[in-house]
Amino acid sequence: MPVVDSNFPLAAAWSRLSVDAVLEAAGMLSLLVGLLFLGSIFLPGRRATGPGLEGESRTYKLNGLASFLIVMAAAGAAQVFGWFSLSALPTHFAALFVVANGFAFAVSGWLYARRARPPDEPAGFWRGFFFGAEPNPTLLGVDLKFFSYRPSLIGLALFNASFAIVQYETYGRLSLAMVLYQIFTFVYVLNYFQFEYGMTHTWDLVSERFGWMLIWGDYVLVPFFYCLPGWWLVHASERLPLAGAIALVLLFAFGFWLFRGANEQKHRFKRDPHAKIWGRPARSLDGRLLVSGFWGIGRHLNYSGEICVYLAFTLTTGFASWVPYLLPAWLAGLLAHRSRRDERRCRAKYGELWGRYTHQVRFAILPFIH
Repeated sequence: MPVVDSNFPLAAAWSRLSVDAVLEAAGMLSLLVGLLFLGSIFLPGRRATGPGLEGESRTYKLNGLASFLIVMAAAGAAQVFGWFSLSALPTHFAALFVVANGFAFAVSGWLYARRARPPDEPAGFWRGFFFGAEPNPTLLGVDLKFFSYRPSLIGLALFNASFAIVQYETYGRLSLAMVLYQIFTFVYVLNYFQFEYGMTHTWDLVSERFGWMLIWGDYVLVPFFYCLPGWWLVHASERLPLAGAIALVLLFAFGFWLFRGANEQKHRFKRDPHAKIWGRPARSLDGRLLVSGFWGIGRHLNYSGEICVYLAFTLTTGFASWVPYLLPAWLAGLLAHRSRRDERRCRAKYGELWGRYTHQVRFAILPFIH
């Protein structure tokens, strides 16, 4: 049976937790978040207007792609010239985890306390702290909810890249599985920032309050949990056969096409109800619900595609352990729950029209199955 090396770094990372490591981690996190925040203010980027929030439209500066590319280029240059090695991230993983949790709680408390409770705030401290006291808080003109996706996903990308550095420094080479993992995860994050304009219409940005739930998810859950398969690849001894690699590329490409294609179609329809979907004018119900393209096949195929993408990430680890599969299992549960929540909200919002839509588009996440 394939095994994982006894020097598996995730276990070793916790043994290195110390006061000095926490202080160093605090400096790393502060530097990343601080520079990204300054970049959000000063880097050039086109403007996009989102839907009305709190009675007025909000304009976002779309410079996340520039921030991502600059950070990754700077990390690469630092690695090449010996200024800083990304291998320090796995070494400081436990300390960074502790600091990120402290940061999430501190920011959540600050946001809850910084203004008087609005009339529609959830009753009680815990609900206000957990779900947030404000829908879209800003600081120096920066929408903090929109901004927080940047340290979240760029932090994830840095962790993922660090695993390749550790493997190369340890063994003098990169495995085929690691190469595929790096390509898949880099493309995924890169495309998020290419599609950043689409985030201005997502439910999280438009309707969710910004409290501990979203803050902890951005600064802790995504960078520290979503990199889980990468840990297993550093010392994994199971070889990925060429046929398996080709299958994983096809799975990733299919999932990515489904995930990004569905989101892109919905965004184009929201901006222009007469946009073309798959070469034909978009069909809709009363001009409000899209029934063309992916959205005429299933109601949440973007979720199906994202699950395929994360399954491709995880399958690069082979079957040495069930632990990396916690990631796609978690995501499948999360998105299944979110799809049911979406259904309730859409039923309340569209009423009889939603009933007509579900009658026409019968499948939710799995076409011809569910």
